[in-house]
Amino acid sequence: MPNEIREQAAAGPAYVQSAEVAAASSPAEDPRAVVARSPMRRAQVVAVALCVLLNALDGFDVLSISFASPGIAAEWHIDRAVLGVVLSMELIGMAAGSVVLGSVADRVGRRPVALCCLVLMAIGMALATTAQDVPTLSAFRLLTGLGIGGMLAATNALTAELSNDRRRSLAVSLMAGGYPVGAVVGGSIASALLARGSWRSVFAFGAIATVAFLPLVWFLVPETPAFLAHRRPARALERVNAALRRLGHRAVAALPAPDADAAPRTTLGELFAPGLARTTALLTVAYFAHIMTFYFILKWVPKIVVDMGFKPSAAGGVLVWANVGGATGALALSLLTQRFDVRRLVIGALVLSAVMVTVFGRGQADLAQLALIAGIAGTCTNAAVVGIYTILAQRFPTAVRAGGTGFVIGVGRGGAALGPILAGLLFASGVGLPTVAVVMALGSVVAAGALLLLRPAPT
Repeated sequence: MPNEIREQAAAGPAYVQSAEVAAASSPAEDPRAVVARSPMRRAQVVAVALCVLLNALDGFDVLSISFASPGIAAEWHIDRAVLGVVLSMELIGMAAGSVVLGSVADRVGRRPVALCCLVLMAIGMALATTAQDVPTLSAFRLLTGLGIGGMLAATNALTAELSNDRRRSLAVSLMAGGYPVGAVVGGSIASALLARGSWRSVFAFGAIATVAFLPLVWFLVPETPAFLAHRRPARALERVNAALRRLGHRAVAALPAPDADAAPRTTLGELFAPGLARTTALLTVAYFAHIMTFYFILKWVPKIVVDMGFKPSAAGGVLVWANVGGATGALALSLLTQRFDVRRLVIGALVLSAVMVTVFGRGQADLAQLALIAGIAGTCTNAAVVGIYTILAQRFPTAVRAGGTGFVIGVGRGGAALGPILAGLLFASGVGLPTVAVVMALGSVVAAGALLLLRPAPT
């Protein structure tokens, strides 16, 4: 027994009691600090890995319409302008889902929103297999996009809050990098399905894959201790400790004093408060502008390749290579964030993105060269997207992390929806691919300028 304890015991019960009171009144340990400063446990790695896979599922669900678009255009005899609207419908839904459900995730929790979004995505994908005309398919894609948008906001917050300080940038970058991985794997499957059957089989596969994730998220992804400690729901300490134990960490004896901003507030007002207004505005402009460029490549590649005289299955293969490049860019940027400033990395990726999209528009002699250029363009464009997600997780505090991410993504999805529509209108008016590509590449240039105006992150 240590000397101090012997002395306390010898002093009698009064001394021991006073020592216990002093211990009980010592500052409570913040569960957020427990997660932030401790090594990553196996359960955390599993939960983060599931967030990566959820974003991969988003990647396939978003691009399923791109894989199916040549078949849709041929079956329903629609022109490029109408097809551009169809290609953008789930992006409009994503905008609404990111803003609305991202804000909900800051109020009711990241986990329940993720589960709700999976249900919406599964229903939308399943209903798309029954569509017989453009308005009906557009409505079902809008519903799917609503779920995808909310999922993006929820998984970004989940990944950031389930990771420790040392690995947070890497984890969020990998999560964002799941998007092109899903497009690669799902696209390869979609190409095989298209070679054997109807475009509807692409949506059927997406619906089945989405449903399969429901039990995985239910059992393996807990609510984050950061959210619970901040919002203080009923039985807050009990729920915080349950989440900590599920993640492999020790329980805390008491929660620290509530945050000054723990009470519900209007998320939009909070995002444009003096301390965050500049950050919110610049990140929204950057995401909006670049995502136009990003989705020009992802949404129009299959149709462009088919118009060059290749089969729809070959067109899907080119899109797969664009996403192989995207996955490569995501992985490269994820690793580089461990050594270099994320903002500077993203600015560099944006400049390269503008260059490669312009090169893509010049056209290539054969399918192999087209796939190569599309792959390099995908590397640059997606590396920038992944980096912006990482910056979002860094710059928004816990109180508004999901809502802030959802707002930037939601408003930015206006650019995602505008990109395919604008390209479709330009094509329909007779503008050639080289000029359309230059116009769409300007989005990355604008995004780079916005990030140059963003103040460096505090150290």
